[in-house]
Amino acid sequence: MTQQLPFGVSGTPLSEWQNSVALRGCRPVTRDELVPPGSRLIVLAPHPDDEVLACGGLLAAMAERQDDVQLIAVTDGEGSHPGSAHWPAPKLRSARRKESEQALASLGFDVSRLVWQRLGMPDGQVEAHADTLIALLTEDLRPGDVLLSTWRHDGHCDHEAVGHCAAQAVANTGATLLEIPVWAWHWAEPNDPRIPWEEARKLMLSDTQLQRKRLAITAHASQLHDDPSTGAAPVLSPATLERLLQPFELVFL
Repeated sequence: MTQQLPFGVSGTPLSEWQNSVALRGCRPVTRDELVPPGSRLIVLAPHPDDEVLACGGLLAAMAERQDDVQLIAVTDGEGSHPGSAHWPAPKLRSARRKESEQALASLGFDVSRLVWQRLGMPDGQVEAHADTLIALLTEDLRPGDVLLSTWRHDGHCDHEAVGHCAAQAVANTGATLLEIPVWAWHWAEPNDPRIPWEEARKLMLSDTQLQRKRLAITAHASQLHDDPSTGAAPVLSPATLERLLQPFELVFL
């Protein structure tokens, strides 16, 4: 993550989301409906924890189909601690790559043979490199692929840029697009008309998949603790994690 939203504010509490009529009305969807057997799932993560926060449960379910999974980390996440002496950018780049490797192993992947691209685009500036990202995706995608990205209206500049690039690449290639909200859980309201509820589906997670997602999140230690050099609060607060560890993942078709 890169801090952009008002992290000093806790956002919409989990209890309000649990009472959402719109959320309760979302139809369930299965893994194989989202990613039919024989299809390739390409997860496009703006930062090196977004693949876990957005779809760690789906990835845990796909671990037995590892050969069908490809991951792309658009940035190295080096901008998550601005002005920090404890977490300067070079240290963050290295640490966050190791955190991602540990997280993906927790989800059940053999990281040594996982197809995983790291594009190294500047954290917080993905929009400026949109043409390059669209071209890379368009070259790689095939009509039978499923491309999963953060939602193009998620409320974070990189999340939105990645979502827009994914949509354009899918339009260019005939692949299928799935979008998942991450920061929308923070700013949106329980029955918010800005959320495309008619396109939303719930991937229900088993206890094992949810536990693997929880364990994978704990691997991202740089995002979970106060910064001793600046006094900044954790990027991922307990309230944020509560919302992202519900027993389902919301997917926009």
